[in-house]
Amino acid sequence: MRIRSLGVIDDAVVELSPGFTAVTGETGAGKTMVVTSLGLLLGGRADAALVRIGARNAVVEGRIAVPEGSPAVVRAEEAGAELDEGTLLVSRTVSAEGRSRAHLGGRSVPVGLLAELADDLVAVHGQSDQQGLLKLSRQRQALDRYAGYAVAVPLGKYAEAYKRLRAVTAELEEITTRARERAQEADLLRFGLEEIAAVEPRAGEDTELAEEAERLGHAEALASAAAVAHAALAGNPEDPEGVDAGTLVAGAQRALEAVRAHDPALAALTDRIGEIGILLRDVAGELAGYADDLDADPLRLAAVEERRAALTALTRKYGEDVAEVLAWAERSAARLGELEGDDERIGELTAERDALRSELGALARELSEARAEAAERFAAAVTEELASLAMPHARVSFDIRQTEDPDGVEVNGRTVAYGPSGVDEVELLLAPHPGAPPRPIAKGASGGELSRVMLAVEVVFAGTDPVPTYLFDEVDAGVGGKAAVEIGRRLARLAKKAQVVVVTHLPQVAAFADRQLLVEKTDDGSVTRSGVKVLEGEDRVRELSRMLAGQEDSETARAHAEELLATARADA
Repeated sequence: MRIRSLGVIDDAVVELSPGFTAVTGETGAGKTMVVTSLGLLLGGRADAALVRIGARNAVVEGRIAVPEGSPAVVRAEEAGAELDEGTLLVSRTVSAEGRSRAHLGGRSVPVGLLAELADDLVAVHGQSDQQGLLKLSRQRQALDRYAGYAVAVPLGKYAEAYKRLRAVTAELEEITTRARERAQEADLLRFGLEEIAAVEPRAGEDTELAEEAERLGHAEALASAAAVAHAALAGNPEDPEGVDAGTLVAGAQRALEAVRAHDPALAALTDRIGEIGILLRDVAGELAGYADDLDADPLRLAAVEERRAALTALTRKYGEDVAEVLAWAERSAARLGELEGDDERIGELTAERDALRSELGALARELSEARAEAAERFAAAVTEELASLAMPHARVSFDIRQTEDPDGVEVNGRTVAYGPSGVDEVELLLAPHPGAPPRPIAKGASGGELSRVMLAVEVVFAGTDPVPTYLFDEVDAGVGGKAAVEIGRRLARLAKKAQVVVVTHLPQVAAFADRQLLVEKTDDGSVTRSGVKVLEGEDRVRELSRMLAGQEDSETARAHAEELLATARADA
């Protein structure tokens, strides 16, 4: 991993061991920036305050080995990322203005994608994670995660039934609480539908009536114009001397007929004049029929106007035209059917709600039984791990309980409160020594004990739900002496199954690491490329001596450091 312009780090390269890597250094040297860098690569929140003063942006680049065919690889390839010999190249840039960009396998990707991959690749634990373990919801999640399919399957079914019950309950409440509003809406729809049904409009009727009203209102003018046009085309019987268009065209055709045989062009013109004569006779005939059929009945005009007024009354209320009025009526009839079926719907929803509550109770009972069975195994495994962490007499257990609630679901003859994850309240209890009553870890565990419980939980998870990398940020806080040695030993064993990275102040923990990295500042207060180095041989003894006694050259501290390293090598 390469880090540039992040906090006190100017430019540094961090090489992590496949096994157990310990990151050490003086307080304020920048060890936390190593953890922050990993957090950024894993989709953590970007903060402009992380950018080194005077730099335009901070950049973290990393190469992550990923198992072939793992969910992380599949998700990355779906996003267009390319693998480089079994590794993913990841980079994150944070500008001084707070903007953030992420790249994965050579492709620009949303930062959220890095966070998705992190769930399958790395388990991060620090002081905040310990505090998170104090929350009951996190303790239940930890138990469910350990139980695996035994809890996941009934929990999935329960979640579906719970979601449906919420929807049914909400609809039932909406219908019953808004009964008056729905009744008023039904009355308005019913009135409108009755008003439309009384008029019985037809699609397109308003257009037809408008055209008829226009024709009837100008009947005399239309008849007179048709008569004049007919006379111009076919002649006026009362004026036999008059000249009309038909007679003139016929004369033109006769004149040309006598000579058409002498010129094909003239013959064609003669035929066209003949066509004009036929067309004139047809139009003249239609004009005569139009005049005869034209109805100038004022009673019919009055009936048309009355019908148009009735349609206009509808279009003022229900639509721009008759087509929209009919569409409104169709929609309203469907809605009225819904509203009038409220009583029937209430009955259906009530029956479905009761059935879902019964189903939910059965699933909650199955879920509780699965959790209880897993809790015994989980507690026994964590207790065994605590014995390896210098807490040989500590006992861990789970308190799984339900709360009475008259509005809840029935489980084993009791009506109890329920939520999206079941009816159980899960609490992790710790009895640190014989005779001590089990108490919630939030009240019964010191800082050092809580650190060891957290580590024990993670070790148990490693055997059932492993991830490739574990990152512990001063998870050994509040621990010392023999307990610190045992934590170092347990982290070393965990590192045989996965990569383990630990930021620590404890030499007892660092001594068990396969690789120890020292983060140190230069004289100007920055961490440069050479400021993160792998410690070997004499350099590692000197750093462990400093961590033990604050003095690198103390003979007593050196002897103790060498003893710690020898103990760690013997344990490996």
